[in-house]
Amino acid sequence: MRLESLNPKVLMDFSAPRPGVLCGVEEAKALLLNVLPKVEHDNQVNNGSDVVQVWAMEEGEKFEAGEPVLRVISKYASFGLYETSILGMLSSSTGWATAASECVESAGETTVIAYGARHIHPNVAHILDYASVLGGCSSASTLLGSRQSGRNPFGNMPHSLPLIFGDTVVAAQAFDRHLGMEIQRIVLVGTFGDEGEEALKVSQALRDKLRGIRIDTPSERGGVTPTMVGELRARMDQMNFKHVEIYISGGLNPTRIKEFQDLNSPVNGYLVGSYISGASPNDFTADIREIEDKAVAKRGRIPGKLDGPRLDRII
Repeated sequence: MRLESLNPKVLMDFSAPRPGVLCGVEEAKALLLNVLPKVEHDNQVNNGSDVVQVWAMEEGEKFEAGEPVLRVISKYASFGLYETSILGMLSSSTGWATAASECVESAGETTVIAYGARHIHPNVAHILDYASVLGGCSSASTLLGSRQSGRNPFGNMPHSLPLIFGDTVVAAQAFDRHLGMEIQRIVLVGTFGDEGEEALKVSQALRDKLRGIRIDTPSERGGVTPTMVGELRARMDQMNFKHVEIYISGGLNPTRIKEFQDLNSPVNGYLVGSYISGASPNDFTADIREIEDKAVAKRGRIPGKLDGPRLDRII
């Protein structure tokens, strides 16, 4: 368009076809602040031009289908190149935050930890973790993602450790021996033997240093069940290991979480991975609604800006 000397002032609204938890708008705002012309707001108002404006909803707010979450008013050439990037920021992050929110809602007062980094490209894992925490997860598993969301990382002993050591207790002792005390002692059990038996052996070895155990029984053995968790809690309590918490993982989603919650299963935390990381993006669209203050729209849509009473002006 520049080659044809076309660069009108436009009003562009960003909206999505499905409701969700808004995420990615802070990243989009940072991009727009960097690329839009730097003009003083007071001068704009005084001379009546008021060319550059950005309006946005707050990060983390729930929005309705079709509701504008971001509005940009500017010469098109100032930001049009970044339309696709902004849509990607909003679509992916909002999809992750919304999926996390669904899990948190099912879990009630029980902790949900974002554990999806292993299912996504490492270059964007920290954004996934940030979106998950914004959606309500208490913490996340990566260092960078936890730092970005202002939380302490939450991790535990991986499957590879007991497999390499050949014994869960020996692996747990090495884990405890070599990691700093800022790392919580949460040990994976059930690699070689019964989950309850291994949990008791690890508890006896680490005693008060052990914060919790993680159950990740594979689907080949029926997965983690409320009955298994209940039995394990009872056996731990009988041996005076009431302080040891129980965390579960493995294909968790809102439906499965609700099954545990409805049965009052003594779970202290749900580690959710692929349900969040594999969430479908909420397919945001960007539509020019005004050109030089005149209402326009592509065929099939009503001309003029969308009703956005919850938008706040940031530029």
